[in-house]
Amino acid sequence: MKVADFNYSLPEELIAQFPSRNRGQSRLLHLAADGAISDLQFPDMLDILQAGDLLVVNDTRVIPARLHGQKDSGGRIEILLERILDESRFIAQIRSSKSPKPGQHLLIDGDIDCQLVVRGRQGIFFELEISQHINLLDWFEQVGHMPLPPYIERDDERLDAERYQTVFAAQKGAVAAPTAGLHYSRKLLEQLQEKGISIATITLHVGAGTYQPVRVATLEAHTMHAEYLKVDASVCEAIQRTKAAGNRVCAVGTTVVRSLEAAANAAGDSLIEPFKGYTDIFIYPGYQFRVVDMLQTNFHLPESTLLMLVSAFSGREAIMRAYAHAIEQRYRFFSYGDAMLLEAASSGC
Repeated sequence: MKVADFNYSLPEELIAQFPSRNRGQSRLLHLAADGAISDLQFPDMLDILQAGDLLVVNDTRVIPARLHGQKDSGGRIEILLERILDESRFIAQIRSSKSPKPGQHLLIDGDIDCQLVVRGRQGIFFELEISQHINLLDWFEQVGHMPLPPYIERDDERLDAERYQTVFAAQKGAVAAPTAGLHYSRKLLEQLQEKGISIATITLHVGAGTYQPVRVATLEAHTMHAEYLKVDASVCEAIQRTKAAGNRVCAVGTTVVRSLEAAANAAGDSLIEPFKGYTDIFIYPGYQFRVVDMLQTNFHLPESTLLMLVSAFSGREAIMRAYAHAIEQRYRFFSYGDAMLLEAASSGC
């Protein structure tokens, strides 16, 4: 398939720059298995999910992963953490007027000296090493800024420290939020459980590569970035019980889909088994889902791997029709925008 098959035109004013006033106040577009579209409000999740269903969320916590500094030549730079390697080295993207070279020193937030060690794949990711003896994760927590996506055209503010985290965020390691989960308030989670809907958690640390555009013409030529995930035995057991009872597994976000399907693909003949490690699974139309029955997600960028994933789940034509409807109805798009609830296509992709 061609990457261009997943393009659409989005008015810039529909890109949400701020979250809704309160969690759970977003709109919800429901795309049924037969392709029917309904315009709802996010609390309507309570009516659609039924007792016995399983909601699976991602408990990753976003690191304040954006830093500012300057090159030894004086030029300003912005650093976006991708992954911490050890006590002194990390992988990051660097934004500057001219890319720094291996061996060059960078001064971060006034007093921390970093040396660029290696320029990585595609010239996008760089390996950096600090000279001081500090805890890298604590350092980012103390001086870093929340890594808002590039389409949010403002600096991070105090509200983002709370609203760019889910209420169930626990495991530090992401540099982008699993934004489908931003809609849930603690009250809504309690209401879901009171109705008899179980909640399970996986961990997938979202990397900065999630924002990288697809730079090839066909899907088959694309190589996905790798992200760390963990699916525990308790989650697998909950999924097996849910399926055995004839109930549904609803994934909150594409990160949960990738985690569950990666664990299922590694399980062999079993439905799913515990999994811990990195995955570069790329899900696009033609993929056969093994675990997920419903997917609650946000609206995704044109020609993105996430748009390809939801197209695999509900069918490309149905998804593109739903997106056209959302634009016509003035839904808010992307990380701080409105939500979708997708059912698996009844007749394949």
